[in-house]
Amino acid sequence: QVQLVESGGGLVQAGGSLRLSCAASGSGFSGRMCWYRQAPGKQRELVAVISSGGSTNYADSVRGRFTMSRGNAKNTVYLQMNSLKPEDTALYYCNTRTIAGEYWGQGTQVTVSS
Repeated sequence: QVQLVESGGGLVQAGGSLRLSCAASGSGFSGRMCWYRQAPGKQRELVAVISSGGSTNYADSVRGRFTMSRGNAKNTVYLQMNSLKPEDTALYYCNTRTIAGEYWGQGTQVTVSS
């Protein structure tokens, strides 16, 4: 079982920044983690991925503005979001997979006002 807890969401004006955090605990954690987001009326979409080795990949819509990183403790990941746009407004989820299954956090709301 893996537990994921996100934090750091909030309300920000367009052009602003936020940093999301996701702390993982439990057993079987592989180190590969993802950030997803879901806006009202839209499908959940993959935003960023970090591998166990630290390599990252991003959705085209956020590349160059968002940066995913891992903390020194390895079980915490961050999503630094800069130059935020109203279309970034969504519930952001942390995600990981193990042999036992797929796990999601409860989500943290990001709202960007124009």
